[in-house]
Amino acid sequence: MIEVKDLTFSYDEKPFIEKMNFSVKSGEIFGFLGPSGAGKTTVQKIMTGLITNYQGSVRVNGTECRNRTQAFYEDIGVDFEFPALYEKLTARQNLEYFASLYGRVCRPPQESLEKAGLGKDGDKRVSGFSKGMRSRLAFLRALQHDPCLLFLDEPTSGLDPSNSRVMKDMILEEKEKGKTIILTTHNMHDAAELCDRVAFIVNGRVCALDTPHNLIMGRGAARLSYTWKRQDGGERRGECLLSNTSQDVRLNRLMAENRLTSLHSSEPDLNDIFLEITGRALV
Repeated sequence: MIEVKDLTFSYDEKPFIEKMNFSVKSGEIFGFLGPSGAGKTTVQKIMTGLITNYQGSVRVNGTECRNRTQAFYEDIGVDFEFPALYEKLTARQNLEYFASLYGRVCRPPQESLEKAGLGKDGDKRVSGFSKGMRSRLAFLRALQHDPCLLFLDEPTSGLDPSNSRVMKDMILEEKEKGKTIILTTHNMHDAAELCDRVAFIVNGRVCALDTPHNLIMGRGAARLSYTWKRQDGGERRGECLLSNTSQDVRLNRLMAENRLTSLHSSEPDLNDIFLEITGRALV
């Protein structure tokens, strides 16, 4: 679906993105993970045809982005971090207007609003919407023409846990329909939950690219922590590598004697791995 080869771009004389290479398979959620200013949004703007003076090749759905025509936008949906909506129009009017810009049959507005929990707010002006409501509406706007490729920039930024959950469920529902989704974020929890693969971006370069699971397990060792009661009534704690539990004599003895009071495993998260690889934190 996307093929990027030797992508180079600069806002001034200093290179901002240098020799970037990656590809995105059809039907996967691909994440750009990195701190603010790393180049995530710039790459997304190049892939959506908003920036065309780049070097190298960026092909999206078979089209070189610098040569895109209006037809290019029939197949992609874009939801930027700061929603571009008409505040004097209602939610329904916004969806109807944006749907009118495309040359294909679009999704029924009311059906979309219901799925996003905005069914009762369709005739309210957007000026009265909360941030969470605006974010959900902007996402619906990007879906109106049923594109095969979605570009999402920080879709859960600033949302409370409830609205964040609604947004993530909607994203996963689109994946189930076969959509290819590009997700740019610095939220490692969203990336780990949603993405099939992630690319670590720092200073305009891809530092690592793999599935969240492989990145975590390839560089971090899961550990097992356990506690047990002492004869004097106190509690002690032990720890070992998850891969070495059979070699922990004390753990196996405590299990045989049924003396364990707690047992849990822990592993690094993407932020830990990102810090290890790049020397920088995600946030």
